Amino acid sequence: MEERNILAGFFTEEDAEKAAKQLKQKGFETVQVDHIGLFPGDGSDKIMNPISGEIPSLGSLTLAGDFSSKDASILAAANPSASGMADGSHDGVGRTVLLIAVVPEERGDEAVAIIRACGGEV
Repeated sequence: MEERNILAGFFTEEDAEKAAKQLKQKGFETVQVDHIGLFPGDGSDKIMNPISGEIPSLGSLTLAGDFSSKDASILAAANPSASGMADGSHDGVGRTVLLIAVVPEERGDEAVAIIRACGGEV
């Protein structure tokens, strides 16, 4: 059986979850919703005090990033969002919620129509 992999971007998690629910109701089993962003990680769970000097990097503190190397954190700190001087209008592409579906090839157009009806862009 041939399959089609579908990646669709959404503005809100609610729209993506609505599409995922409709896809599952139609019998599509492999459907997942996740977030994408400019920086890796989910952010820090603990409160960090920048005065104490016990912070991994500016990117970790202000961008909620989890950087695997010092080079990556330095590069992220060069982003205007790290300094607070950005207005947030350029963060991400806007569609930061990703729906992933693996569907049978012959039903691919049906799945795409459901996703688009819920506001997704394939």
